[in-house]
Amino acid sequence: MFEMMVEVDKILRAHHIDYWLEGGTLLGAIRHRGFIPWDDDVDITVRKEDFPQVRQLLINELPEQFTFQDTELDNNEWSGIARVRDKKSYCHMPLFSRYKEQGIWVDIFQVEHMYSMKLTLFIDFFYARAFREIHHFGDVAYKNPIRRYVVKVIAYLLYPLCLLMVCIARLLSKRNPVGLLNYTFPVKHPRPKYLEDIYPLIEVEFEGHKFLAPHNYDHYLRLLYGDYMQIPPEDQRISHLGKGENVVEFYD
Repeated sequence: MFEMMVEVDKILRAHHIDYWLEGGTLLGAIRHRGFIPWDDDVDITVRKEDFPQVRQLLINELPEQFTFQDTELDNNEWSGIARVRDKKSYCHMPLFSRYKEQGIWVDIFQVEHMYSMKLTLFIDFFYARAFREIHHFGDVAYKNPIRRYVVKVIAYLLYPLCLLMVCIARLLSKRNPVGLLNYTFPVKHPRPKYLEDIYPLIEVEFEGHKFLAPHNYDHYLRLLYGDYMQIPPEDQRISHLGKGENVVEFYD
């Protein structure tokens, strides 16, 4: 994962595209100067308007061992999050089982301006569910075939209305001068982000390498985690891969 981070950093900096460490990876950089010991992925964020260029650069310039993954390239990618995947590893995760690439990964989030958090989360409650069902989340998440069918039918019926609501929300966001940000639809987080906390970007150390980060990372992380320097109890140190029921295999 660190090797993937370095490659993404190198490509984006070479083309003068902003990104910053996100979520648990930013927390790891500040609290541990590297990976959180029980974490098992990497998170970075780019601006929505930069994402088309980011996407094309990573498709074209990543080393052969790595590959770019998103919904356009893999219709079974139900989360709406773009990723860089390692092609020489395999994660035994049931919800990834239909993905074309299933190696260890770097998540690439996008942020966009929002009108309000209440409106954003209301719309995304419906949009995210419809989006995920259309991209086959229920095919691996639900064992009951009747439930899979009913949920998918409802999703297809709701999806046009959801797209309309997203368009309205984006139009309204232009009227909000506060600089309120959140992840793009259908990936939402209940905690807000603010443009003034992010820019100008600074460098922070992560496993001995310098990566970009929000300049006011203290407020950024407090909005996400509260007292983020407090180590959580052992029973709360849970990774995406669970407590051992999933395995990662690596290949030469």
